[in-house]
Amino acid sequence: MEKMVLRERLIEFLMEDLGMGDVTTEAIVPVDAVVSAHIIAKEPMVVAGLYEVSIIFEAIGVNFKARVKDGERVNAGTVLVEVYGRARDILSAERTVLNILMRMSGIATRTRRLVDILRRAGFNARIAATRKTAPGLRLLDKRAVVVGGGDSHRFRLDDAVLIKDNHVRIAGDVKEAVRRARSAMSFSKKIEVEVQSLEEALEAAECGVDILMLDNMSVEEAKHTIKALKDRGLRGKVVIEVSGRIDEKNILEYAELEPDVISVGALTHSVRAADISLEVVEVSERRLS
Repeated sequence: MEKMVLRERLIEFLMEDLGMGDVTTEAIVPVDAVVSAHIIAKEPMVVAGLYEVSIIFEAIGVNFKARVKDGERVNAGTVLVEVYGRARDILSAERTVLNILMRMSGIATRTRRLVDILRRAGFNARIAATRKTAPGLRLLDKRAVVVGGGDSHRFRLDDAVLIKDNHVRIAGDVKEAVRRARSAMSFSKKIEVEVQSLEEALEAAECGVDILMLDNMSVEEAKHTIKALKDRGLRGKVVIEVSGRIDEKNILEYAELEPDVISVGALTHSVRAADISLEVVEVSERRLS
């Protein structure tokens, strides 16, 4: 079922680019031309998106052979994929396929970089995504984070309760917001509260929530908050997530506070696509039936 849903979405991406047809390719490339092509990494990266592009090529009848695996670290010049089939089909799908691979590999590479920074320093906090994804691309963006070694966090609003500042303002205070959420939710739904001060953190923890998100706190503010939770015997009762303006430059400062999760919106909202190309390597005399 998951593959069927993904296939439908990927075909929509392909049709968005194809429109009524690839007029350039149809004008130049004979209808029965057959080619072999390679998809090549042009820079070091962690590869992601091979599964997705294999579905596209399968759907249009192009033979697909991956030379590496999703999650593998590769060097510039590495052949990621070999494809063989009708030239028109390969060229018409080229941009969609590369866009997916480039974006997903960019996300996976940045995620792995942050994970590696933490692990080399001896920290075990999870690196997590956020919902700051491009509309329509969340499925791919979140999977790329996982391929890179991170955690997907909430996929959608129905995954878990996450009480944010505007919820608290409408409810009146943290305690009332938590009470309303708990009374409306099944026991199976975890409750997370986004807090921006020491006082809110203590109030939420004392309400028995599952997860505290220390949102946009400076390192010093987060340090004082976590210490206060420890002093009151609350630290071990909640998962602590730190979030907001965290990047390669300051992540170790936050990791030293020993949070359980470090969420980084920039993994998906500020993607630098990896450099990947598709190159025809052979025009075959053989014709597909």
